[in-house]
Amino acid sequence: MSSTEPRRTALDALHRSLGATMTDFAGWDMPLRYGSERDEHLAVRTRAGLFDLSHMGEITVTGPEAAALLNYALVGNIASVGPGRARYTMICRADGGILDDLIVYRLGETEYMVVANASNAQTVLDALTERAAGFDAEVRDDRDAYALLAVQGPESPGILKSLTDADLDGLKYYAGLPGTVAGVPALIARTGYTGEDGFELFVKPEHAVELWQALTKAGEGAGLVPCGLSCRDTLRLEAGMPLYGHELSTSLTPFDAGLGRVVKFEKEGDFVGRAALEDAAARAQENPPRVLVGLVAEGRRVPRAGYPVVAGGAVIGEVTSGAPSPTLGRPIAMAYVDAAHAAPGTAGVGVDVRGSHEPYEVVALPFYKRQK
Repeated sequence: MSSTEPRRTALDALHRSLGATMTDFAGWDMPLRYGSERDEHLAVRTRAGLFDLSHMGEITVTGPEAAALLNYALVGNIASVGPGRARYTMICRADGGILDDLIVYRLGETEYMVVANASNAQTVLDALTERAAGFDAEVRDDRDAYALLAVQGPESPGILKSLTDADLDGLKYYAGLPGTVAGVPALIARTGYTGEDGFELFVKPEHAVELWQALTKAGEGAGLVPCGLSCRDTLRLEAGMPLYGHELSTSLTPFDAGLGRVVKFEKEGDFVGRAALEDAAARAQENPPRVLVGLVAEGRRVPRAGYPVVAGGAVIGEVTSGAPSPTLGRPIAMAYVDAAHAAPGTAGVGVDVRGSHEPYEVVALPFYKRQK
């Protein structure tokens, strides 16, 4: 019998001491919320929030042909990523279906770190290992080598600056640099999944607790609060960011998901899924697939993933994510709808909420954009 004990992060005892409501997420025991998820959400929008993201899957790819391997294995042009920079990309099956969306960091001349979603980390590791055959490169499972903390929100640069002499002002969006935070060696990245400015700190698991405590202390005056996965979901939904298993899946290509821009046909050589994705791109030109749109409720009922989107008595799409939006004060959803109903302001669109057709306004994504 295989053990189905959930994995615990290095911060597990600390979360429990803070009274976190824990939940099983992709085989990990993770904090869902510490108090009110609405308060946590608004703290990130207006001040700062501290997240444990140690369930994410880190995979290191090294060697003379590391870039060539990643160019073959992934749909993006990883060879063109400069040292210290990061890129959002995807790994697809041979048929073009999305296995996962990823962030790839170039840590050195021949060293890259691929960060996969927790639910797909093993799948991505297996695919990269298999695709590495014939390349002078090594794929290493580094999931146990890192804890990952994130500080997100408008106050996050100030909080982090008080703990590090790393050049945060020079750290661009989608970049990472090695530094020391509160005396702890860290890879400091700036990608974010909340729609706010913020930083991710990759550290050794044995340093996670002291770093969390140092950040908590440094953020006291700035209104920093610990945040769980629940508000992370509403934050990314407002920011129009896709979540694997909701907006992305093996049954969709990047072109079906409206993310064809991540596929770089111009890069040299073959890559897994190229032929299928060229077909998908051509199909999308001729016959536009369903479009990912935003929906804002006129009433109070919350749409959930899988609910049908309707217009004129016909089903025209499906909700992929839905939740009450603390920022807008109304329920919102992302949904794939037929191209004919995708324009913002399209009249007569509703969501079938358990048999009742609730009216919704079609809006462009994202729902929320921070003021620069």
